[in-house]
Amino acid sequence: MISRYSRPEMASLWSPEARLRRWRDIELFALEAMVKLGLATEDALAQCREKAGDFTEQDVARIDEIERTTKHDVIAFLTFLEERIGPAARWLHVGMTSSDVLDTALGATLRDAADLLLEGVDRVMKAVRDRAFEHKRTLMIGRSHGVHAEPITFGHKLAIWYDELQRNKARLVRAKEAVAVGKISGAVGTFAHLPPYVEEHVCRRLGLAPAPASNQIIQRDRHAQFFATLAILGSSIEKFATEIRHLQRTEVREVEEPFTEGQKGSSAMPHKRNPILSENLSGLARLLRGYSVSALENISLWHERDISHSSVERVIAPDGCIVADFMLDRFARLVEQMRVYPEQMRENLGKLGGVIYSQAVLLALARKGLNRQAAYALVQRNAMKVYDEGVDFETALLGDPEVLKVLSAGEISACFALDLHARSVDEIFDRVFGKRAKA
Repeated sequence: MISRYSRPEMASLWSPEARLRRWRDIELFALEAMVKLGLATEDALAQCREKAGDFTEQDVARIDEIERTTKHDVIAFLTFLEERIGPAARWLHVGMTSSDVLDTALGATLRDAADLLLEGVDRVMKAVRDRAFEHKRTLMIGRSHGVHAEPITFGHKLAIWYDELQRNKARLVRAKEAVAVGKISGAVGTFAHLPPYVEEHVCRRLGLAPAPASNQIIQRDRHAQFFATLAILGSSIEKFATEIRHLQRTEVREVEEPFTEGQKGSSAMPHKRNPILSENLSGLARLLRGYSVSALENISLWHERDISHSSVERVIAPDGCIVADFMLDRFARLVEQMRVYPEQMRENLGKLGGVIYSQAVLLALARKGLNRQAAYALVQRNAMKVYDEGVDFETALLGDPEVLKVLSAGEISACFALDLHARSVDEIFDRVFGKRAKA
């Protein structure tokens, strides 16, 4: 992933040096197990531990140079270790296949990436929760089909986001568990040249679970679950970002992204304050959805394994994790610094002359005994006057003799109660955040 969308901690998990360290550790842990089983000597293990060392940019370059000849990354790595360690390196990789190293390393890296992503989700959830309680009773117009419907509170809207984030977190926890597995089972998964104990030992040292059964590779439905989870998480963030974009439109202007000192919105128009953070999040979510499709395509491989998944994962594994990490950080900061305009929300509530209370009038007429369809026709007839004639809705109702036959002026006025639409917000918050939760 380009540096523009990369954060250092997540990106470092996918660096060439980090990858080589994982491979080294797996080889050494496997040798440890072989020593315990009497299949290799303590002296060989000691020499390999002492001389394997860490990896620098120069080491990466040397391994790349070897690979240009071998056309095989793991063989190039092992050849480098032979150069560095000497004869004792012949005990490395005994009875193993390349995917034992590659897939086990990938499982450990995805596990660590998931931990960073879960930290990001927690930060986003805290930001959304804090703003939800801040605006628990901040009334605004609710919209369906982009058209004014009935009032809602901005806090209620954010509580819905929080509830969705909880589901995303639970999915990510399950996806982490699915990919946090390793295998040291040999060329086709039969443990023909090493006993299962070696796999168990390596996985225990890495904090992974052994794959219950494998062929040459760990099965890719696990990875597909992981990247599908990132796609859903990204799509949720896009959903929230799209809402912010709509609410920031000039004609609405109820919410606005932070706009910092010195920031410029347009090279041509100095007045512009555009929702660029939200638009960026919408774009990055498309990448995550695309990566999930690629991961699904990787499930079906030939027989015990082919290599068609490898090139895909070299791209989507680091990029998917890095993009998701960046999105979580960007969205958390957006929510933490988001500007909310309650006065504009109040103004927009009144833009349609009170028709947003039409359901209350409909129900009042029905409760007084009027047939529902007849009541609907009465209310709609007067609501249309607001659109067509610019008449205030309550005024239109008070001027309709048929309405006044059923409802008094006071009963009509009682239908225009804004606070009615926030009366259950406490219960909604108790459901989402827990009964003891407070701002």
